[in-house]
Amino acid sequence: MLKIYFGDMDNAIFNTEIYFKNDYDPEWLNDPVVRQMILDVDSSVVLSSGAIDSPVMGVIPPTSLSGGVKTLILILKEPEKVFNASNCGDNCAGWLLRMGKERDVTINLRHIMDFGDEAFEIYVMNDNVVVTNMMDLLKTAGRYV
Repeated sequence: MLKIYFGDMDNAIFNTEIYFKNDYDPEWLNDPVVRQMILDVDSSVVLSSGAIDSPVMGVIPPTSLSGGVKTLILILKEPEKVFNASNCGDNCAGWLLRMGKERDVTINLRHIMDFGDEAFEIYVMNDNVVVTNMMDLLKTAGRYV
C-alpha cells in the first residue's frame, strides 16, 4: 500500500537530486520498469546505463533526468528509505500508486499531489487512516500542508 506522511518528517531524504547524484547505481537503468518510468515521465529513452535520449536536451547522463523520475527510481530501488516525493509532479502519481499496489511504499509529501479521479487506497500516516479518493485525501492532507 502507498503510505504518505504529510509535512516535515524525521529521517525522510529531502534533497533527492543530491542523493540520486551520489548514490544511484548505473545498473538501475537496465531495469525495464525504470526504463518505462523514464519514458512515461520524461518522454526519454534509455540508450545505455550512462546515456538517455531526451527530446528536449538530447543525449544526457542519468543525473540530468527530471527530479520526479529520479525520485521514483530511488523509491523503487531503495524501498527501505523514505524519500520526499514533493520533488515529483502529478505525472508521477500513477507510478506511486502502482508501486503501492505491488508492495508497501512510504513517502513524504509536503504538498497535495493529484492522484486522479479513480478510486485508490492510500494510508495517511499522520491520521492513521486509509483514504480512497481525492476528496478524502484533500480533507485529510489539507490539515498538514
